[in-house]
Amino acid sequence: MSNKLIKLLKERAWWVRKETIKIHGISPDTRLASSLSDVEIFTALYYGKILKYSPKDSQWEKRDRFIISKPHGAISLYPILADLGFLNKRELKRVGENGSLLGGIPDTTIPGFETINGALGHGLGVACGMALALKKKKSKSKVFVLSGDGELFEGAVWEAIMFASHHKLNNLILIVDNNKISMLDYCKNTIDLIPLEKKFQTFKWQVRTADGHNIQEVYDSLRELKEEGGDYPKVLIANTVKGKGVPQLENDALCHIRSLKQGEVINAIKNLGKV
Repeated sequence: MSNKLIKLLKERAWWVRKETIKIHGISPDTRLASSLSDVEIFTALYYGKILKYSPKDSQWEKRDRFIISKPHGAISLYPILADLGFLNKRELKRVGENGSLLGGIPDTTIPGFETINGALGHGLGVACGMALALKKKKSKSKVFVLSGDGELFEGAVWEAIMFASHHKLNNLILIVDNNKISMLDYCKNTIDLIPLEKKFQTFKWQVRTADGHNIQEVYDSLRELKEEGGDYPKVLIANTVKGKGVPQLENDALCHIRSLKQGEVINAIKNLGKV
């Protein structure tokens, strides 16, 4: 990974985090904390060109598929899609308004979103179907999925994990945003997922872990997972901080449902400083 690319990705991640906070100021019902923990993941996938995509044709047959299975945490993808040309940048100032393309929960009317995932626990199962179909068509496209760690409480997720390994879906890459906080408490107080790595290994998944806010680690891990061979699906466990970049949200057990007031939004942007 070149120094030039590292610099670009760091700059883009800082910008995406700032724009995400600005969007929250426009639409306070958006889930800010959950959208801040996955900024570097989105940045590496899109600006690092891990994903194969076409802004001019979001349904391009040869694209990699990307399923956002934690939709409430996908607001940070909006600035990226607008910046890359999937949608008009003016839409970023209208999030949550009547008639706006962009809502608090994304759907397939937004170019770049493959599925509707308002109910948690279904994204990986849908991705398994896509991955199996692509394998049967002998397509070289990959299927990526972003899931929150709290979503792993859902039984359907583990059914999909077993299905993926049984059918040797080596074109499937799951990214777990492991921020350790679900909706109303720390994950460990609800269902303790530790040791998460061993759980996936038990089902024959290829496992990597990374600091989810170290852009080089995230980029290198995703690139290597995409290029790796093997017969089984792959997972990156990205250890993140919910609310990353906004101190009053970071590690607050209730940050998922907290909204910032306008003054707090202004201060949060100001306190981001520079790259």
